[in-house]
Amino acid sequence: MADASKLRTKRTRSGLGVPPGPDEVATSLNAPEIAPAVAATDVQRQQADSSPVHHEPVVTQTVTEVYTRRDGRSARKTNRTLAFATRVTPAFDQEIRDIAEREGLKLVEVLEKAVEAYKEKQGY
Repeated sequence: MADASKLRTKRTRSGLGVPPGPDEVATSLNAPEIAPAVAATDVQRQQADSSPVHHEPVVTQTVTEVYTRRDGRSARKTNRTLAFATRVTPAFDQEIRDIAEREGLKLVEVLEKAVEAYKEKQGY
């Protein structure tokens, strides 16, 4: 029979030493991480100021709506069991969620209809 007594030896933590006390620990870990919002025009202005070449001011549209991703898990059970994950652009994500919300469909139903339309168009 195998001798398993050597497997359960206590390991000492002599390699790391004694942990630092509360006075030696950084206090910034409890501080909030809040950064000021920078508009696109501010960034362009800073780049133009640091550039040696003079550029004409560029008029840009400021986006007033902040994109918030809607959660699709709140929809009813569908009995679809195979997971399908992919990476898409934020614009595509917003567009497909807008379509699903407008039509009262789930994301998967929008994708299924898109595949059906694609097959019809291509003649599959």
